[in-house]
Amino acid sequence: MKWFYIDTSITDGDRRQGPYTIDEIRNFVNEGKITDETLVWHSGETNWKAWKDFPEASEEPEQTEEEILKQTIETLLQSRMQQKRFAGFFVRANAFIIDNLILSLLGAIFLYIMSAAGVIDLNAVSEIAQQYVDNPSSTELVSKAFEIPGVSTFFTIFSVLQAIYFIVFHAIFAATPGKKLLHIHVETADGERISWAFSIFRFIATIITQATIYFYGLGYLIVLVDPQKRALHDFIARTRVVHDVIELKNNPETSEENSNESNKEV
Repeated sequence: MKWFYIDTSITDGDRRQGPYTIDEIRNFVNEGKITDETLVWHSGETNWKAWKDFPEASEEPEQTEEEILKQTIETLLQSRMQQKRFAGFFVRANAFIIDNLILSLLGAIFLYIMSAAGVIDLNAVSEIAQQYVDNPSSTELVSKAFEIPGVSTFFTIFSVLQAIYFIVFHAIFAATPGKKLLHIHVETADGERISWAFSIFRFIATIITQATIYFYGLGYLIVLVDPQKRALHDFIARTRVVHDVIELKNNPETSEENSNESNKEV
């Protein structure tokens, strides 16, 4: 079907423009060349009439393959976001315990190195540690510990090591070894991989959460009631901890087994 329209911007000569396809006419409408009052005619019509009087003016244009593909991708992404399984309190706590066991091992190595170098008195540290185990509420023992030569240096090194550990692993792998073992990872609120800046900011935010230990650990306990299982530092840094997506294999003998595994809580 051939379409024509009257171009009112032409003041002399034939103002009729065409022939065009309906898609081209719609493009002219979008560009403003054709308005509701522009006279339009197509083969089969007896008279010219305003564009707004054609049924095609109110019809939704057919989507192109590119638009259909884009809409399909957006739908799949939204579906994937809805299917995300947020990591709860206990799986996150277990990952944190694993990470701290690793850090404790690294800290012990540094402690023995400093002792061998004569920087710190390991026997004095062990004595204070034993007294602290017997009386963990004593603040005096903490003060005595920092009076031991080398202890302040050790805690400075250990704090830097801890920061590097969490920042680097989250920035590069989106998960620490503890999270990797339990198949969970950190992502932004938009479902994107966290950047170095996000990783650094999130680590700083965890210090605030750790401070809530003095308020019954509320910064951590809110994971139990939040629908997305976020701790205080997740709210601050706009991040979430989610279970990894387990890809199903095409092997029919293992597809059912993998499907059942993906539905289990770690």
